[in-house]
Amino acid sequence: MTDPNVTESADALVVPVPSGQWVRFVDVVMNAPGPEGMVARFRFVAPAIAKETGSVDFEVAVTDMAHLCQNFALPRIASTGPTPSQIIISFADRDVPFGEAVPEATQFFEAYRVEGDACIWEAF
Repeated sequence: MTDPNVTESADALVVPVPSGQWVRFVDVVMNAPGPEGMVARFRFVAPAIAKETGSVDFEVAVTDMAHLCQNFALPRIASTGPTPSQIIISFADRDVPFGEAVPEATQFFEAYRVEGDACIWEAF
């Protein structure tokens, strides 16, 4: 699926978000199930959330994450087979290997239940 609002290059897939911060899509992890079944984890690097040098706080980032769930993740899972029960959007201020603890990294996570064509926020 080609999205005219997504910038692709050899080393980055930059996705626009409401705050205007620079957000790079890293990957989607679907082989690590959650407590409610299949989960699609869409991971992004968002340098502006860095604790020491960033300009975007959690309250701003959460709007960006909801936007990404609805407008980036949801359209992509529609064509991948079975629909996951949950989408998790994660931001990290740097590349962080999936499942590894990196104490110096700033990371934000939000979970959404998939209902038809909508992402419904779920508290962790």
